[in-house]
Amino acid sequence: MTTSFHELGLSEKTLAAVERLGYEEPTPVQQQAIPLVLEGRDIIAAAKTGTGKTAAFSLPTMDRLGRIQRGQGPLMLVVSPTRELADQIGEVCRAIATSTHHRILTVVGGLSLDPQIKQLKHGVDILIATPGRLIDLMERDAVRLSNVEVLVLDEADRMLDMGFWPQMKKIIAACPSKRQTLLFSATIDDQITKSVGSLLHDPAYVEIAHRGETADTVDQFVIPATQTTKADLLKAVLEEKGSNRVIVFARTRSRADSCTRRLRRAGYAVEAIHSDRSQAQRKRALENFAKGKTNVLVATDVLARGIDVTEVDYVINYDLPNQPEDYVHRIGRTGRAGETGFAVSFVSPEQKPWLKDIEKLTKQTIPEMELESFDLEEAEAAAAARATRAAGKQDPELAAAAAEYAKTQQRKAARTAADSAAEASRSGKGSRKKSRTPNQAPVKTNNRVAKSPKAKPAQPKPSQSKPAQKKSTGRPQQASKPSQASQRKSGSDMRPGRAHRAAVAKRRSR
Repeated sequence: MTTSFHELGLSEKTLAAVERLGYEEPTPVQQQAIPLVLEGRDIIAAAKTGTGKTAAFSLPTMDRLGRIQRGQGPLMLVVSPTRELADQIGEVCRAIATSTHHRILTVVGGLSLDPQIKQLKHGVDILIATPGRLIDLMERDAVRLSNVEVLVLDEADRMLDMGFWPQMKKIIAACPSKRQTLLFSATIDDQITKSVGSLLHDPAYVEIAHRGETADTVDQFVIPATQTTKADLLKAVLEEKGSNRVIVFARTRSRADSCTRRLRRAGYAVEAIHSDRSQAQRKRALENFAKGKTNVLVATDVLARGIDVTEVDYVINYDLPNQPEDYVHRIGRTGRAGETGFAVSFVSPEQKPWLKDIEKLTKQTIPEMELESFDLEEAEAAAAARATRAAGKQDPELAAAAAEYAKTQQRKAARTAADSAAEASRSGKGSRKKSRTPNQAPVKTNNRVAKSPKAKPAQPKPSQSKPAQKKSTGRPQQASKPSQASQRKSGSDMRPGRAHRAAVAKRRSR
């Protein structure tokens, strides 16, 4: 068996590119496809994702491809169903072009047409495109396919599933009938053979993967869940199994965005990637994930096919796909290049028929995974509480009642605060009165009494005042020398009744 690229018939310049790409030994699909492509044969190749299909067609085609004159081309056309896969193919081709000196251009939707049209006018040797954007350029007469010598249809089964076949027929019809056609797919079935296989001339078949075959390095599990508890279940899985290098697949774009918002509120570094995101946003999300800036990617099936995201720890199927083949491609994002990984699928009651189809396709029964940190009853109670709050916000009567209740609570809180402030004020006044000692001068003074030239006689203490008055002969007792406390008291004591009694005592002494 061939174990070296040197034995496949590639030229020295292409072998230099192989070394630059870091390829050591050819994969099975590369071993079989490269010699056939170098011979000029049409081929239909099927291989699992992550097995090196891009290099299997780009290395041999670029090895024997000529170069176009300025303002013409392309000589080679590669059509891919998704922008991400087109970008990935473009990166591989540009790395090879460092040795072969071909001009590469990738055109995808989500970006401005004008720069792409300008580059096409200069001429390109290899054009990589998504079907929709290529049709746009053809309708504007910005690209002509009359010089195409090699046509590559990558992920052909996915293009058929996504409804690109009408566009593909226009593209194929614009290419010369005399050409080399290479069809690469994850699987080969009757639909591909009938739709696209008839356009190939005496094709050779390279079948490395059989329909429904999954990688041996991926362990598969399911967890029963309801739709209302999936959000709590997702957080529990990330907490228990780790949240680094994880891809979460959702069924729709809105569910992917909703899932992303919940995870962000929970503190995870997460980004969404789907067809509603711009090309710049999708590219940035993949780059951040590759660099480790983003730990979790939430995606629709746009990421399930042909995206070379390395070192993915595990995959979560937040929603099961209704096509069992998509399940195979989703879990193929982990366990790549001999690495191990696992996949967890949340299965709601209405999705159990889809699980049966998946188990039938993969020819295995998928076991359940148990989580110690997840309690289904608690999750259902929390989901019911959230549903009640959400219903209250949507129901006008419940919303009005909730608003009125909130106002009532605010009024009660305001009254309680006012009562507390008044009580604190009264307590403060009382404490100031009690804190004054009997001999301490009060704050207020009687100016009339204070201006008297004569000091008032000292008053006895309250406990001794009555007996002193009974024994009085009409004249107050004269002290040889009034005390300092008596002097202070005579001029400034304005407590109730004291000033009056002092005045009476003064009149009597005359």
